Amino acid sequence: MSGRGRLALCAFAATLMAAGALVPLVRPATWLLHAAIMVGLVSGVGALARRVPLARALTVALQAAAALLMLTVVFASDRALLGFLPSPGVFQEFGRLLTAGGEDVGRYAIPAPATDGIRLMLVGGVVVIGLAVDALAVTFRSAAPAGLPLLALYSVAAGLSGGEGGWLWFLLAASGYLLLLLAEGRDRLSQWGRVFGGASRSQGRFAAGLEAAGRAPAPVRTGRRIGVVALGIALAVPAALPTLDGGLLAGAGSGNGSGLGGGTISAVNPLVSLQDNLNQPEDREALTYRTNAPNTQNMYLRIMALDRFDGTAWKFSQRKVEDVPDGLPDPPGLSKGVSTREITTVISAAGWYQQNYLPMPYPASRVKIDGNWRFEPEGRTLVGDRGQSTRGAQYEVSSLLVNPTAEQLANAPKAPTSLRREYTEVPSFLPPVVKSTALEVTAGAANDYERAVRLQDWFALDGGFTYDTQVDSGTGVTAITRFLKNREGFCVHFSFTMAAMARTLGIPARVAVGFTPGSPQSDGSMSVGLRDAHAWPELYFEGVGWTRFEPTPSRGTTPDYTRPDVPASTESDPSRPEASASAAPSAAPSAAESCQAQATPSAECAAIVPGAAAPDADSGSPWRGLLVIGRALVLLAGLIALILLPLLLRADARARRLGSRGRAEADARTRTLAVWQEITDTAWDLGIPPDNAQTPRRTAARLVRLGRLEGPAAEAVHRVAGSVEQVLYAREPRPGTGLAEDARLIRAGLRAPVSRWTRLRALLVPRSSVRVVWAASARWRAFTARWGTRRGRTDTPRPAVTR
Repeated sequence: MSGRGRLALCAFAATLMAAGALVPLVRPATWLLHAAIMVGLVSGVGALARRVPLARALTVALQAAAALLMLTVVFASDRALLGFLPSPGVFQEFGRLLTAGGEDVGRYAIPAPATDGIRLMLVGGVVVIGLAVDALAVTFRSAAPAGLPLLALYSVAAGLSGGEGGWLWFLLAASGYLLLLLAEGRDRLSQWGRVFGGASRSQGRFAAGLEAAGRAPAPVRTGRRIGVVALGIALAVPAALPTLDGGLLAGAGSGNGSGLGGGTISAVNPLVSLQDNLNQPEDREALTYRTNAPNTQNMYLRIMALDRFDGTAWKFSQRKVEDVPDGLPDPPGLSKGVSTREITTVISAAGWYQQNYLPMPYPASRVKIDGNWRFEPEGRTLVGDRGQSTRGAQYEVSSLLVNPTAEQLANAPKAPTSLRREYTEVPSFLPPVVKSTALEVTAGAANDYERAVRLQDWFALDGGFTYDTQVDSGTGVTAITRFLKNREGFCVHFSFTMAAMARTLGIPARVAVGFTPGSPQSDGSMSVGLRDAHAWPELYFEGVGWTRFEPTPSRGTTPDYTRPDVPASTESDPSRPEASASAAPSAAPSAAESCQAQATPSAECAAIVPGAAAPDADSGSPWRGLLVIGRALVLLAGLIALILLPLLLRADARARRLGSRGRAEADARTRTLAVWQEITDTAWDLGIPPDNAQTPRRTAARLVRLGRLEGPAAEAVHRVAGSVEQVLYAREPRPGTGLAEDARLIRAGLRAPVSRWTRLRALLVPRSSVRVVWAASARWRAFTARWGTRRGRTDTPRPAVTR
């Protein structure tokens, strides 16, 4: 194997060894196989281009084009021309997938599922790193800087993984880089010749600079020592440095996420995408369900509860998980004196909706679902194990409708000390305005229930707050303070602030995240869309348990037990669920519907449909389709011309060389040399590289031997070689005649013994077409040299004239 071949192989291996650090982040790890195949093909394209040889920049450009084609085929073939040629739609699809991948990175904990967006980020990133490493180490013969992209790849993986198995992955990545350096060192030493003072090397064995027998040469021994010392320092130093927080992008908690043997769960942060869901221009259906509940106003589908507030964000605590029991344990704090009713709900998740926590009514008492799901008792949630998600899931949930009375809540005893200690904790640096405002709002309240109702009504009715989904969705103490001052925000701000204020009053509180009940459908089912995403506070009352409150204005429904003079429960026909207050149909068209009918959304519409954009003025024009088709045809023609460009350049060069060039003596010399260059280029295209060190006679003999020429073709080569010697060396040249015909005869003779693939490659990708690049480069150097000389003359100061 040649030196460059060894370097290319080591660059490929080093890239994959560094990419191994990404394996713990995503499951399954099949993406790594796809990345390995693509990096291998990119490396192969580079090896072929260097074998031609092509200019370095052109080699890298061809590798980049190959990478783009492969990514197009794998991730956006339905948007590509002919299924593989990139089009504007392909880049739009890449942008969509990368955006979705960025959202998935913030949504999932480690290990995250291999969604299409995350796969594109991983595979595309590894391919780009592999291209950079191959270009630096092999094409530009500089392996040391190739460590920078490898370091970037490992650093991203190590930062996101929080150090899980970090030493092993670092050792693997560092070994790959050292292997690359040693391969380059061996290649350089082989170019110097024999290294004095070392033992003889074993033949035919690739050891990347490590000698097979005897003692290694001094430069190699020095390289080994430097590498070992550097590797030891790199392993020791990180042990003294703090690691990054866990989670795929500093998620809401930490843990191993395995869910095995009653292990722990790593929480996601569902609030990362909640604001985006509320601002979607179209309300995509995520869930549908049917229930035998008397009404649906309390059918909130709860995903999880955030129970820890550290001042920067509300987070999900690390909890133990266990197998899902046939019957879930009784809800904590619920006494038998409180009215309850068991209902059954059948839920179907959309095929695109992927969440590793299961949306369910609270409190669930029994869940029937297939797949790898685990139960977290404290939050009464089901979490997917080993990449399990809600995508396309169908499941049945039995749950309780808890109907406490205002009297029961008002007379609730104190919560247990341990629970009160955990769920009333607030950070020491919480601004005093939070507690002082809570005390002001609840002044005169006789018990915790009255305080909770006054907080809810202050946010929803009396406090002058405005619901606005465009407000920054921060969740720390700064965001809470800003929210209390500006009094505008959406459900995240209302729920987080009310929960924090309740805790300052000694009321146990947490924040639930999920969906409001949704909208009724004509078939009796309920439809839940992205815009139904919601967050609400849950406050704990002993004897009732965790109880929902609704401080967000115009969202969800206010619980009956917080309204004055409202019965605790209302019965209706179970076969006909009532619509929730937020989704009740009206005979008159809604503001959102009327907005959709308008050509240009007004300010009122923009407030109702956040993020809505005005449609294109010419969206209905019949010329728009023709314009798109025209652009696609122009792009296709350009791509075809680009592919055929080497063939066209080669055909033009052949026509010029074999054409008539006049009959003067100077013309005969030019014509003869042009025909000779055409013959050597034809041989080059068919696999016989030129050797400019040979005389014309020796070159002719070489072409006859390597090209397996016989008969008239062999005689024609010697005839043209004789004419070349005449015009180059004879005092009175006598160039031959019929040289163009001889060149065509030689071309036919060279093509005859080679394979069809070789002939096709010589036609479509002729090696000699690189002369065009060389000629352009030479012209550019000549131009810059002339410009520099001319500028130097202009800038030369004139001697002063004395008088």
